[in-house]
Order: sequence, then C-alpha cells, then structure tokens
Amino acid sequence: MEDLKITIGRNLASLRKKKKLTQIELAEKMGYSDKAISKWEQGATMPDIETMKQLCDFYGVTLDYLTKEENIFNPQIDNRKEKILLINHVVITCLLASIVWMIATIIFVYPLLFQGVKRSYWPSFLWAIPATCLVLIISNFIYFKRNKVFTFVSLTVLIWSLLTSIFLHYMFFSDQRTRLWLIFILGIPAQIILILWFLLKKVKL
Repeated sequence: MEDLKITIGRNLASLRKKKKLTQIELAEKMGYSDKAISKWEQGATMPDIETMKQLCDFYGVTLDYLTKEENIFNPQIDNRKEKILLINHVVITCLLASIVWMIATIIFVYPLLFQGVKRSYWPSFLWAIPATCLVLIISNFIYFKRNKVFTFVSLTVLIWSLLTSIFLHYMFFSDQRTRLWLIFILGIPAQIILILWFLLKKVKL
C-alpha cells in the first residue's frame, strides 16, 4: 500500500509539473490546502476516491494511469519532446508564411510572363506583409503560448501595412489624385486601442 501511495504521489507531482502549476496554484483550483497537495505528492497520504477522480478529470488521465510507475515524469524526455514540437511549429509557421509570399510572387510574375504586360501588379508584395502578420498572429495563439509582445508588434505591423496596401492598391489602378491618404488617420485610433489593450493585459499579469 505504501508503494502505491508513493507511485500515485509521484504521478500527481509529475502531472502538476507538466501543467506548470505550483502546489499553491493547484490547491486554489481544487479547493484544498497546499499542505494537502504536498502530502499527496510525497505519498504521506492519499486523496479519497472522489478527489482522485477530480484530479484525473483535471489532468485528463485515468485512475489506472496514476498507479503506474512508468508514467512518472522524466524531465529529459519531456524537454526533448517540447524542443521537437517547437521546431515543428516554427517550420509550419515558416511554411505558411512562404506560401503567402509565393502567391504574391506568382501574382507579380504571371502577367509579365504570360500576358505580355509591361506593368505588373507589384503591390502584391505589400499585401503579403499583412497576410504574413495574420499567419504569425494565428500561429502565436495556437503554438507559442500567446506571447503578448509578439502579438502587439504583429498587430501594429498588420494595421499599418494593411492601410498602406489599400492606399497603394488604389493608386496603382487610378491615376487620379484623391484624398485617400486620409485612410492613414484610421490607423491612429486603432494603434491607440492596441496600446491600451496591451497595457491592460500587462497590468493584469
């Protein structure tokens, strides 16, 4: 029975560490004291069956999982897996960004090669900038733990590159002088909102 307590305790500790939670944070989430959490993980006591079921649901494992020694956290293996996942996520993000620029290049080159035009659509490369920003923002939310500084920079570049792309797109197809430059004024309140949102998030953390 003592061996089972120790095995369950080690598994509970490893699952908590995988979630990157302290004993105090877990205690707050589960409604127990951090001393109780500590005793469970040390194998001094064992949570009752209802509490164990709550812990299993929280960690997404079965009761059987907690009783097996081979499930105990191995930092070296886990770190290696995290590095591989990070590399894969970076490669996927770069691949998607490359596809965006490939499309922009095709839009620019195709008329020159196959339609014999002398003036190809060069703003396609400008449109690729906000499109790339969108790829980076989505990847950041899915893969990279929603880094707020990165999101702020990406959104800032997205706002101004999008406005620039709209402006130059119109100028490319129209020879008339217009007041379309006023579109950049829209970027000012958008940037202020973004800065305030960033500061608010920073204060909450």
